[in-house]
Amino acid sequence: MMPIEQAATEFLALQRVAVTGVSRTPAGHGSNAVYQRLRDRGYQVFAVNPNADVVEGDTSYHDLKSIPGGVEAVVIGTRPEHAAGTVRECAELGIDHVWMHRAFGAGSVSNAATEYGRAHGMTVIDGGCPLMFEPTADGGHKFLRTFCSWTGAVPKRV
Repeated sequence: MMPIEQAATEFLALQRVAVTGVSRTPAGHGSNAVYQRLRDRGYQVFAVNPNADVVEGDTSYHDLKSIPGGVEAVVIGTRPEHAAGTVRECAELGIDHVWMHRAFGAGSVSNAATEYGRAHGMTVIDGGCPLMFEPTADGGHKFLRTFCSWTGAVPKRV
């Protein structure tokens, strides 16, 4: 286990990142906000939505294995019941950095997915949001990080 700050720094140092759950209708979808911010900050970011060919004006991939050249990390922004399948796909593809998004409620966090990923050697961040940490953070997300750390939605160690 490592401190969340270290895990977040390692995750955000990677440049090829997939974001699952990016919606064709972006209003109110956390995955879309993460996707947009990573794209705007110069990451090679890939949207994953099994039901869309285009999101945010970019190509959307139906699964991780469809992304040309693969990715180094995955942000899971789907419902928790889909997280385990995504983590299994990450294991099959050799992706060892996974972040399950959560600010309020369960978010995308699945205990089964967390356990599976860690048992397979992955660094799994099970809560919080990549936008709460530098170099992608803004003032609002920094505030949310503090608040969500108090509630337990941002883990102290992963």
